[in-house]
Order: sequence, then C-alpha cells, then structure tokens
Amino acid sequence: MSNKKHQIIQFLSFCLVGLGNTAVDFTVFFLLNLAGVPYLFAQMISYSSGIVNSFILNRKWTFRLTYNTNVIEVAKFIIVNGLSLLVSSCLIYILHDINQMNLWIAKIAATGVGIAVNFIGSRLWVFAGNRPITREFI
Repeated sequence: MSNKKHQIIQFLSFCLVGLGNTAVDFTVFFLLNLAGVPYLFAQMISYSSGIVNSFILNRKWTFRLTYNTNVIEVAKFIIVNGLSLLVSSCLIYILHDINQMNLWIAKIAATGVGIAVNFIGSRLWVFAGNRPITREFI
C-alpha cells in the first residue's frame, strides 16, 4: 500500500473513532448547556469525556501500535488534546460571543478545527512510535 493511501486510511480511521467521541462530546455539551452550566465549562467537561476511549482506539486501531503504553506517550496525548480543547474553546468563544454565531454552528466549526489539530499532533508526535516521520502528514 502506498504511503499516501495509508495516510488517508489512517485519517479516515481517526475520524471514525472521532465520530463516536464527538457524539459523546455533543450530547454531554448540550445536556450541560441545557442544565445551565456555562458553555466554556461544559466544553471542558464534554471534550474530556471522550479522551480515554480516543486514546485506546486510536492507539490500537488507527495507528496500530503494539508496544506497551508509557507515561511519555500518555503525557503527549494529554498535551495534544489540551491544545485541541484550547483551540476549539477559543474558537467557540470568538464565533459565538464575539461574532454572535449560533452556538450549534460555532460548536461544529470549532470541532472541525479541533479534529485537524488533534490528528496532526497525534500522527506526528503522540503516536509516531518508532516509525520514521515523513514530510507528508495527510
């Protein structure tokens, strides 16, 4: 299989895992929002709710790592997800509070950007393992 085809399949697998995590994220986010929880706090809780599942499925299925998990890998995963959370939260704030965009649309846009940040960080840093990193990342 060519490197480009492998990367496309890997990205699609990452997105499939992310779909499940996103469903949990959106459900928790809007339930908390309906319950009166401030949306930025709801964003932190909802985003965090899918992190363990994401780590396990992406490590084993998307990036097919076979060596044992280590503390450094987990720390990198938390950093990348924290960055993705920060980027998506800032984008929701900018789109919803500053630009008065509908909260659903702002959440969808922020999620798309968060996915891109997360995939690039996961592929190039968190789950890079012992394989060489090529210049192409998607």
